[in-house]
Amino acid sequence: MIVTNRRKFLVTSAALVVGALTLSAVPSQAFSPRSVDGVTATSIKLGITIPMSGTASPGYNKIPGAMKAYFDYVNDNGGVNGRKVTLVVENDEYVPTKAVTKTNKLVLRDKVLALVGPLGTSNNQAVAQKVNPGKRGVPVLFVNSGFSGFANKAKYPTTYTVLPSYIMEAKIMSAYIKEKFAGKKLGLLYQDDDFGDDALAGFKQSGVDFAVKVPYASGSQGVATTPGTWVSALAKGGAEVVVLFGVSSATAAALYASYVGKYKPQWILGSVGGDATTLAASKIPPSFLAGAIGTSFAPSPADATDDYIKLFMDVNTKYNAGVPFDNNIVQGMNTAFLTVQALKSAGKNLTRKSLMAAIDKNGSKFASAGLVPLNYSATSHVGYNGYWFGTYNASGALVADGGKYTVYTTDSGSGAVAKSTYTRPAMPAKGLPN
Repeated sequence: MIVTNRRKFLVTSAALVVGALTLSAVPSQAFSPRSVDGVTATSIKLGITIPMSGTASPGYNKIPGAMKAYFDYVNDNGGVNGRKVTLVVENDEYVPTKAVTKTNKLVLRDKVLALVGPLGTSNNQAVAQKVNPGKRGVPVLFVNSGFSGFANKAKYPTTYTVLPSYIMEAKIMSAYIKEKFAGKKLGLLYQDDDFGDDALAGFKQSGVDFAVKVPYASGSQGVATTPGTWVSALAKGGAEVVVLFGVSSATAAALYASYVGKYKPQWILGSVGGDATTLAASKIPPSFLAGAIGTSFAPSPADATDDYIKLFMDVNTKYNAGVPFDNNIVQGMNTAFLTVQALKSAGKNLTRKSLMAAIDKNGSKFASAGLVPLNYSATSHVGYNGYWFGTYNASGALVADGGKYTVYTTDSGSGAVAKSTYTRPAMPAKGLPN
């Protein structure tokens, strides 16, 4: 009798566990829209997963604070259509499995309206596969990744990119190299995954021939002897100009190994690996970075003459006190600035569907700090599409070539690279979207 009851208990317990696990996979249609969309009469709840700790956290962990600062500024000025905006921040430590767990929490327990600004290609891919925000109808706004695949609406129906794709970046770099370094022997150091594959596709399409290509496995830059082998291969191949398409920790390792090995090519750093804030946090002396060429789509964080930078500086001083202003603060503020416009544009009857419809209809006209166009439409979830080039000075800041922003734009397909004539929308009064 005791054995029988124990068997019944085990069967019942197993059924309960299966039921609990099944709940997380129930399609979005099974939930009441108003119970999960993060909207009340007085509030809007958003969520983000990002590395607040761990090896990828330096620099990037400043983004949520910058977002919150701008939301607080908006809240103090009436909110969005009378609602206050809150941001729930979850630390995924830049680990895909943790990003999945944390995103499930945001969607199922916190019941956020949307995910905003989640960081990383692998993390966002894992979330798309395991949490499936596309099937659930959860907007994933302004992802912090340049992976071109996220623009595929069929595969990622609720995801909106904001950064130019890595294919765009490689195509634009190619045009710049042909213009500035014709006849030079070229080298490429790149991360051997989807990140680097996008770069290879862009360079191949542009017809740039690298005399030496050095791939590296993600994470291998942390092995003490590895960066020396990169530099040795590049030097042996005679590369005079080296494009580095990797993360900032790889940039730091390569620049240090280059210094030790007395190898002095002209470095051209990709937008990810050239993040000056993260490099500074990695204790790389500015002198190692000085003279390298980098890219950006936003104004320099030191450019206080720019209306958007000036606003973000003021907001940061008041609502994010004590946190140094840099490019990651600009990124966070700009993401929040775009988000508020999308929420405002969606109207008072805010839902997940109305939010995405508003971006599809009006997103290309949103004001932003970006010096390149946004490309949202009913058929496109693509954000920015270009970059300007600059040179890092002795303090590690990226300064525009010739003292002005010369912007190049393109697409992730076969479109040409062109010098842009785009003019940004004017800053709304007090920096508050109307």
